[in-house]
Amino acid sequence: MTFGKGAARLCGAAAQLLGWRPGEFWMSTPAELAACLTANEADVPLASREMLSELLQQFPDDGTSQNGR
Repeated sequence: MTFGKGAARLCGAAAQLLGWRPGEFWMSTPAELAACLTANEADVPLASREMLSELLQQFPDDGTSQNGR
């Protein structure tokens, strides 16, 4: 596979999986792309219900906050 074909495939994957536009893809480094594509692997814990509830209390959608911000 040529560089051009490989880059086009990766650009398409970034668009589908990450919602990136071509400019965002081309401005990213290979390490950034890899980090984004592997963010949900087993070594990265997902948020629990308790964690989400706590974050919603601290940062409610209405703009008020319990932590003084």
